[in-house]
Amino acid sequence: MKETIIQPTVADIASAIEAFAPRGLQEDYDNAGLQVGDPEMPVSGILLCLDVTEEILAEARERKCNLIVSHHPLLFRGLKQITGATPPQRMVIEALRHNIAIYSAHTNLDSAREGVSYEIAHILGMRNLVPLEPHEGLEGVGLGIVGDIAPAPAIEFLRRVKECFDVRALRYSARSPQLVIRRVAVCGGAGASLIRKAIEAGADVIVTGDVKYHDFTDFGDRILIADIGHYESELCTRKLLSRIIRERYPDSQTLFAITDKNPVNYL
Repeated sequence: MKETIIQPTVADIASAIEAFAPRGLQEDYDNAGLQVGDPEMPVSGILLCLDVTEEILAEARERKCNLIVSHHPLLFRGLKQITGATPPQRMVIEALRHNIAIYSAHTNLDSAREGVSYEIAHILGMRNLVPLEPHEGLEGVGLGIVGDIAPAPAIEFLRRVKECFDVRALRYSARSPQLVIRRVAVCGGAGASLIRKAIEAGADVIVTGDVKYHDFTDFGDRILIADIGHYESELCTRKLLSRIIRERYPDSQTLFAITDKNPVNYL
């Protein structure tokens, strides 16, 4: 007799993610969680992406996925009307029309123990990992990570980072005095606010995205700053989310979105 596989619901998948990255860890400005859809709907397939776009929704329909799990929330600033006048409004209409739920794990996934920055640290082979900005009362939880690597010349380390994260144009501070890298700070997404913390933690380099010109001028003579791009630093969230879901529901179909593209291009 063939065994019947019971499909998890949207709420089941949300519960699995939130057991790893509790919603209470999200920053005040954030909007993680279920964005669109019926929490009791059985999940037939899950499409994983960084950003929810109209192309992602079309791909979900084509690949028969009725749940999209993204890192960046679709509904970040809220909607005052749903008329189809803007891309977020059109996506909400399209998702509801075709029974596609949308769930996002954002800054709660950033701060979780073994979350986004841990994932980056593991890719770089870092050890002795501790959060740069610890969450009070929770060991191993917080924003950013600092840890150690086997000593490497700075330029070799930068080349390795560029290769590991498929970076087409790596921006780094030209005046940094570091010749050898031993201690590394990382933060997925926009982590320039943690540069001071990285310096205080004794890091030789901080790897992150969205670094401003004046961050380079203000801190570039004290620490090597490597800006690999926001998208490049967070694309690893898809593998992380897949692992979280499949540890709880190993029969779930988790697919990486083919149309998940970097909104920033390079010449």
